[in-house]
Amino acid sequence: MNGTTRVGASVRVVRRTAGLLVGTLALALAPTGAPAVGTSSPALPAAATDGVLAYRVGALMMDPSVRAAAVGAEVRVADSGTLVFSRNPTTALMPASDTKLFTSAAAMHRLGPDFRFHTDALGGAVNGGVLSTPIYLKGYGDPTTLTSDYAALAAAVRAKGITSIPGGIRADATYFEATQYSPYWSPDYANDYYAAKCSPLTVSPDTDYDAGTVIVKAVPAAAAGGAPSVQLVPAEAGGYIRLAPNVRTVAAGLSSYLVVSRQPGSTTVTVTGQVAVGNTAGVKEWITVPEPALYAAAVFRAQLARAGVSVGATTAAAGTPAGLSVLATDTSMTVAQLLVPFLKLSNNTHADALTKTMAARATGAPGTWATGTALIKAYATGLGVDMTGATLVDGSGLTRYNKVTARQLATLLVAVQREAWFSTWYDALPIAGLPGKFVGGTLASRMAGTYAVGNVHAKNGYLTGVTSLSGYATGRDGRRYVFAMITNHSGATTRPIENALGVLLAGWNATTGQTG
Repeated sequence: MNGTTRVGASVRVVRRTAGLLVGTLALALAPTGAPAVGTSSPALPAAATDGVLAYRVGALMMDPSVRAAAVGAEVRVADSGTLVFSRNPTTALMPASDTKLFTSAAAMHRLGPDFRFHTDALGGAVNGGVLSTPIYLKGYGDPTTLTSDYAALAAAVRAKGITSIPGGIRADATYFEATQYSPYWSPDYANDYYAAKCSPLTVSPDTDYDAGTVIVKAVPAAAAGGAPSVQLVPAEAGGYIRLAPNVRTVAAGLSSYLVVSRQPGSTTVTVTGQVAVGNTAGVKEWITVPEPALYAAAVFRAQLARAGVSVGATTAAAGTPAGLSVLATDTSMTVAQLLVPFLKLSNNTHADALTKTMAARATGAPGTWATGTALIKAYATGLGVDMTGATLVDGSGLTRYNKVTARQLATLLVAVQREAWFSTWYDALPIAGLPGKFVGGTLASRMAGTYAVGNVHAKNGYLTGVTSLSGYATGRDGRRYVFAMITNHSGATTRPIENALGVLLAGWNATTGQTG
């Protein structure tokens, strides 16, 4: 959903063949290293061949899937911004995860590549090893906190000479607005890992940094019929989340699967399914938690106990009162480093944490989607992007209420090349056909075996009835193109045409006016 399909998971792509485009697609999809077409042609000024390229792009857009849908598309020469092709360039459409292009660029500008989030542990006076107040765990938007970070915080608290906290733990999520699940998101997404609540205090169960979720893992018994081991990752989440498993061990060779569910607001996760004998790695599923801050408090409590600090039974959500001292601080990776898991894996929680953090830092008030998205739009406007008609209500594109145009995306992609941090941002985009979730990302399996491999850096998006692909393609002669394509459809997907567009541009030789 929304470009967040886990790398390695199967993705069903509707494959179409349009007789009108057989010749064009055959050339566009020529594999890397294929003989150049028409190499005997004399070299021409690049501008003289732009019309030929426009014709070729236009031929792709004659595919029935495009003609039956609302499609906005634009191609420009990257260094000059010269327009090569456009189709409905000023029609505002749902962009899905291509929203993240605006969000990530604005975050690099407004927060800076070296910005780090932090999470603080605060308290009052310490008397004989006893903390006189509850310990307050306050988050400042970090979507990358792991169990190990809370272990380090706990060790630092113990190093202050604290051995007892009879007042318990208070989880402070007041750095962001109280609304954690956007009213613009479908309630059907609420349990899904890609739609975790946006809290400034949270936990990630893995180094994909799926903040606000837990992993349910089942490992088979030694024999069919035995009870599998059903576990939470991180295990410390058991202080907040309760499992209700109904999973069986089945014979070797049978399929393994889990189905996890949770009622709204409930901390009980129901688990059904089966796991086959011999599946030593087990089977995993991700699910969101109802209150990420209380989840973080549970993990912190367990780590305090391991560090030798006894903690009173009470855990509650509360703002931090004035006058307390910072006992320990955990800091995150930089925003520049965060771009890799954020953009490669299209992580929605990262996008919205950045959106609200930009707002909080700009205003000194709790970060909101409304203020953050206004700042994103203002940044784009400052770059010279005419944002007239654009609507942004979140930073991730998980909503169907966001609307932007292909021209706005293409203009952003041209303009952002002037930023000092552009190369870092460019490298963090998914890269066509390159394996590895932190290299190819969501494009690792797309356009494989074509000129696009390694030469198309782009952000893709998906919602039901929405597909998008926008970014950069480096042609065979080294000339770089910017392209943006957004489709809102009720019929066949245009994803094959997106791929063909990327391959055509990556294979284009502007000096010959031909592919290769």
